[in-house]
Amino acid sequence: MSIDTGADNLHPQAEEQTADDAVWSASLASSEAYYRAAKTTLSAHPVPADVGQSARLLNRYYGLTGSVTTLSSEVECTEEVKLNDGRRLILKTSTRPETSQSFRFQAQTISELPQAGGFVAPEIVRTSDGAVMLEEGGACGYLQTLIEGVPLHKVVMTPDVLFQTGSSLARLDLALHRVDASASHRPVLLHVGCWSRLMELSRYLPSQHISDQVNAAMDNYANCVEPLLSDVAWQVTHNDPSPYNMLLTDSGIGFIDFGDGCWGPRIQDLAVAASHMVSDATAALGGAEYMIAGYHSVIPLSRVEARILVGLMRARQSALLLVNAWRSHLFPAQAEYINKNVSRAERGLSILTTLGTDEAEAAVLAAMALPHPSTL
Repeated sequence: MSIDTGADNLHPQAEEQTADDAVWSASLASSEAYYRAAKTTLSAHPVPADVGQSARLLNRYYGLTGSVTTLSSEVECTEEVKLNDGRRLILKTSTRPETSQSFRFQAQTISELPQAGGFVAPEIVRTSDGAVMLEEGGACGYLQTLIEGVPLHKVVMTPDVLFQTGSSLARLDLALHRVDASASHRPVLLHVGCWSRLMELSRYLPSQHISDQVNAAMDNYANCVEPLLSDVAWQVTHNDPSPYNMLLTDSGIGFIDFGDGCWGPRIQDLAVAASHMVSDATAALGGAEYMIAGYHSVIPLSRVEARILVGLMRARQSALLLVNAWRSHLFPAQAEYINKNVSRAERGLSILTTLGTDEAEAAVLAAMALPHPSTL
């Protein structure tokens, strides 16, 4: 299921983004049709990978041959390709019609990212006829380079690594600011516009205690954060820089999996990444301070962004808990993979819940003032 919003023809250019653009984007994403379409996409049963078909597509559209291995993924079929010459690539394919919009967004976005911009990103391998993605009957997909690195969930997050991650994320956002990818307004359930509707999934949460914290966070979002989103910059965002989608490489911090990327508040990327770093109950922001400092060192946060950042972090943690609890109910066999970030979100939400709005803003302002850890 998909909805025809006409959005691809109305895509506001990033450099000309205005408050009216933000209101238009938020209104679109908060519509009932958008929400239902996004929910339908994530409620469809995953289509099993067909390694044989992937090998045929690889040869037909890229003239390449090699072994194909299926990797873990929730919606798309993601496979690692080992070519006969030793190179390793990532092939993403799907036979679901609605996925073509997502693949088009991902492939176009990745193809427009610079390769020397203070961060690491995959490169698109074009088809034999120069296209960024393949489409054949009901199948579509794209091929990208594989980034060698250690996912951040396996890395000790020292102040230096946190600062580096925040600054690299900001440089990624600067690059995404210049991207004009089609389908950036396609339905994405983790778009901020959907959050006010996600509480209908609260019955799937594992406990009343968590449900109460989620409810409080979403109430705060609706009353104190959402009304201010038209006052911050909107652009194409990654929208899911989790510790599984960020890697520590020899060349810096790498970013993968742009599948949830969309047109949204730029500060959302920092909110998502920082929300995953909240684990220390003795720190005001749970240990996310140096990530915020690193981001701010590249893209200075406005006073409005400082005001709403913690509210966005709590709401994103809550959205993740709601969506993953619901999807685990739908697909119990995949629950372990679906819930890979759940314990982190629960821990982080329990820490941030104790902060009032003024206290949270003061903590963010203090984090923004932190120097680079190497100077301490």
